Amino acid sequence: MKKFILGTAMALIMSTAAHAETVGVSMAKFDDNFLTVLRNGMTDYAKTLSGVTLQVEDAQNDVSKQQSQLQNFIASKVDAIIVNPVDTDATTAMSKLAADAGIPLVYVNRQPVNVDTLPDKQAFVASNEQESGTLETKEICRILGGKGKAVVIMGELSNQAARMRTQDIHDVIKTDECKGLEIVEEQTANWDRTQGADLMTNWLSSGIEFDAVIANNDEMAIGAIQALKAAGKDMTKVVVGGVDATQDALAAMQAGDLDVTVFQDAAGQGKGSLDAALKLAKGEKIEKKVYIPFQLVTPANVKDFVTKN
Repeated sequence: MKKFILGTAMALIMSTAAHAETVGVSMAKFDDNFLTVLRNGMTDYAKTLSGVTLQVEDAQNDVSKQQSQLQNFIASKVDAIIVNPVDTDATTAMSKLAADAGIPLVYVNRQPVNVDTLPDKQAFVASNEQESGTLETKEICRILGGKGKAVVIMGELSNQAARMRTQDIHDVIKTDECKGLEIVEEQTANWDRTQGADLMTNWLSSGIEFDAVIANNDEMAIGAIQALKAAGKDMTKVVVGGVDATQDALAAMQAGDLDVTVFQDAAGQGKGSLDAALKLAKGEKIEKKVYIPFQLVTPANVKDFVTKN
């Protein structure tokens, strides 16, 4: 009887071990509001799954540190890897490392430069950036009646999302409905609130006149708002837009300072990337690109999004 119980217990242990999976996660930066929601969405979801362990690392916005983290994951023989890239132009090398090791790799949120040539057992989970800047700029265009002057605050130029969202802005302005909009300044603030505030302060000091601020993300938009308010500007006279629909952004919208943002489901991307990684680890086939839709957020529907990000 004892032998039977012992054998049964061992079988259960072996079964549990066989289904236990460790996923290495390298996030570009922990100190980022949106990426924190994404990371929490991933870790919270992992807690609901039996036998799934996440090893989450902060790359601290350092490309070489992120590559070292990937190499460490491979050396420790994790079952799958999730990467939120620091530099989307550096992903080809990371893909090769994972492919050579035979370990599944999923990129999340930031589109890798090699997205169209990803090796087997690799995928990309995010939202389609062609929607984000397009939705934002079309709404700003509508508010301004198709004419006015705008300043554009870009994210990190090494990042595909910043480049795509900025291209979206230019593409919308080329349309017949919005060709009356003119971009008078366009500079980067590296996704950062403080840099967004500093950039806006410099523009105001230079006497630049504009009717709208089109930012690649909410953090920079909030920084711009802080600088505008510090300068005593009437926020009813300036249209400000961002992307992500973070809680701070939604609060700014409810306060009447932010006019437009675009909901990007950070927690959904975190969950989706972990689902993709686990499926690939089990040998299942999935789409190379998994997109979660963006949604326009305005003062008219802001209450619908307050608890989402």
